[in-house]
Amino acid sequence: MKLSTTIGLVADFVAERFPVTKMNFASMVAKKEVPVHKMSWAYYLGGLTLFFFIVQVVTGLMLLFYYEPTVSDAHASVEYITEYVSGGALVRNVHAWSSSAMILCVIAHLMTTFAMKAFEKPRELVWVSGVILLFLAFGFGFTGYLLPWNQIAVNATKVGLQSIEEVGNYLPGALSELPRILRETIQGEASVGQATLSRFYAIHVVVLPLMVMGLLGAHLFSVQLHGMSKGVDRESRKKEKFFPTFMVKDLTVWGVVFLVLFVVALCLPFESFFAYPLAEPYNPLGSTPEGIKPEWYFFFVYYPLELLPFWLIFLVMNVGAVVLLLVPWIFRGTSRKTLRTIAIAAAVYMVVITVFGQSIYEMLKGQ
Repeated sequence: MKLSTTIGLVADFVAERFPVTKMNFASMVAKKEVPVHKMSWAYYLGGLTLFFFIVQVVTGLMLLFYYEPTVSDAHASVEYITEYVSGGALVRNVHAWSSSAMILCVIAHLMTTFAMKAFEKPRELVWVSGVILLFLAFGFGFTGYLLPWNQIAVNATKVGLQSIEEVGNYLPGALSELPRILRETIQGEASVGQATLSRFYAIHVVVLPLMVMGLLGAHLFSVQLHGMSKGVDRESRKKEKFFPTFMVKDLTVWGVVFLVLFVVALCLPFESFFAYPLAEPYNPLGSTPEGIKPEWYFFFVYYPLELLPFWLIFLVMNVGAVVLLLVPWIFRGTSRKTLRTIAIAAAVYMVVITVFGQSIYEMLKGQ
């Protein structure tokens, strides 16, 4: 196939899904309707994800006024924010809790979108952009984890970066060097240090937000363009106007969730749920803490890595990522009942491995 023909097909594909020349935004919003059915609650998950991202941006900007991205001052600046800045501990808690809540909502939104078959034509690119946003959300979690520069964060980052290089052991020939080059590029020096912190800081506060804002804009635009997916096999008889009916409900949910988030951040310090609080700054001569673990949203990979060969998990995760991106084409003819079964199975796995992963690990290792 000629290059010009391929480019033409791609252009036609995009134009069919983004018919911007025929669009009237004001009319589109005024006429947009939201189906009302047994899974209508899932329509609020996308808005909640957006809400938590906005909270992340606002609280992140507030923290930037005091944070120092240097190995000598990073930990001290976070400690200063927590203990001496008026409202600093609250802002930091809101930032930490909303980070986890955002990732939870992204995962739940993706699963419900899959179960409702909301990736059908012409919504293929809506799905693909949503999957990429999920990957970027994980990137936020990984890069932000290092910024407090405490003993557990630095050592956990070392483990994560070393796992990238380990991939090279399973690649042939010259390809085996690529993971090492990637790890050195991300790390910036022989060991995790100032260059690593500077790069993670830049990625966390500049690169990822810019990528998310651009992709999120396209994602929201395409959702408005194509409207809400019907979500069920039969056409819903009852519908409600997106504006103002659904929008008012959506903003009400935002208000209730913000109140809950505020109360939780006020009463429950995020670090109170972990064995290694902020109090211990990173010491290059110190020992690696025992029982080192990533954030909860990486448990679905972490515990299988502890029990199964690395190459197998690496293969499964990469195949899984490709399948996620190609869902609109792989599951095109699949019934919603089958999709719901797959989504429920995935949700059960995520919950079980996250909540009971440690117990399962200890039980299997003890056999």
